[in-house]
Amino acid sequence: MLRRATALLTRPASSSLRAARAFSTEVAEAGDAPANPAFNEAWKKVVPHIEPPKTPLSFMKPRPAVPSSIPTKLTVNFVLPYASELSAKEVDMVIIPASTGQMGVLPGHVATIAELKPGILSVHEGNDVTKYFVSSGFAFIHANSYADIIAVEAVPIDRVDASLVQKGLAEFTQKLNSASTDLEKAEAQIGLDVHSALNAALTG
Repeated sequence: MLRRATALLTRPASSSLRAARAFSTEVAEAGDAPANPAFNEAWKKVVPHIEPPKTPLSFMKPRPAVPSSIPTKLTVNFVLPYASELSAKEVDMVIIPASTGQMGVLPGHVATIAELKPGILSVHEGNDVTKYFVSSGFAFIHANSYADIIAVEAVPIDRVDASLVQKGLAEFTQKLNSASTDLEKAEAQIGLDVHSALNAALTG
């Protein structure tokens, strides 16, 4: 029974269904997204007494279409696994610590996906600049001047204790020098990289 269910539910979709997939800027209203008829039909054959599960598209709010002119503001969502730091916040610019270097994002930026490295995320609103230290994550820059920034960990830079950073820097430097296995070296190197980035952020 389980094998039959797996075969039905994982059957390759037809080319017409694959071609109809929407982009993120074309997502329908939550609850209005069209169901996949092939999936629903297969589901009902296997478990007719249970309603087919909803997909993530069922819960996604639609994004505004790409404007004909460049907006004056960049809309930013900045989230962590346990909290939302910024939600649909309109700002002038963000500077993210991409793995390829510091990347400034203004309204109208080309669509981009960037991996984050330990460093400073700066949010610019007029003359006000808010800085966060982020450990890692990804930034998704959309063509409609929306930016989604997802970090594993982040903290406002003014809440970082400089003495603890120096202590951690010395501790991980010692661990790296005394490491005897590849695992110990890797763990020490990660700690050293994070504390070095924190130290650089604090010292300017």
